[in-house]
Amino acid sequence: MSELIRCTNVCKEYLRGAEKVEVLRNVDLSVKRGAFIALMGPSGSGKTTLLNLIGGLDAPTSGEIEVDGLRLDSANARSLASWRAQSVGFVFQFYNLLPVLNAQRNVELPLLLTDLSRSERHKNAALALDIVGLSDRGKHKPGELSGGQQQRVAIARALVSDPCLLVCDEPTGDLDRTTAEEILELLQTLHRELGKTILMVTHDPKAANRAEYTLHMDKGKLVSTVEGPDLELEPARTVA
Repeated sequence: MSELIRCTNVCKEYLRGAEKVEVLRNVDLSVKRGAFIALMGPSGSGKTTLLNLIGGLDAPTSGEIEVDGLRLDSANARSLASWRAQSVGFVFQFYNLLPVLNAQRNVELPLLLTDLSRSERHKNAALALDIVGLSDRGKHKPGELSGGQQQRVAIARALVSDPCLLVCDEPTGDLDRTTAEEILELLQTLHRELGKTILMVTHDPKAANRAEYTLHMDKGKLVSTVEGPDLELEPARTVA
């Protein structure tokens, strides 16, 4: 499998008043296409920051990030927006669905950035809802759906443009255990059957166990080893 993600000496700093806060320090990471990676670590360790950089939502202070052939650290805002629309699907803890739109329209939202016709957007959204098992809930608004169903709609929205990468930030953090297991099973299916590369931030060891490999972060660095079936590598090396 080819390399999908490459981070080289990535650093991220913020200013808090006059104080400089180092969030990421010299992170090196290479992930092969088709891998399912869980990213764990204590709060404040830099997990979500790294996820946002790889998803093109933020820019590093220094270092290089390349995902699916695009150098994110040097791309302009317009190129990044176009790339995100085509290459990345985002799944968040709190769903981020628009309450005034039904499930079908929520799923269609990323396609508004494309040249697809209205009928094509509708067809693709219906297919994405079918993949997550909600083909009969397209006309329901978020308030008429359970938490698990809302997260499935969010996953359908992430899938609708057929991206090569799914970035998931605590996708089960707001769900009960039974519903969380259903969402994790869905992510595994998307990985195994559709070949999606998934990078998932989680505090939950049971969620991490659903991934192929687990990376650990602490104080802005990848630490210890990569854990996975028949694999034990230093985190600066290639995963999967």
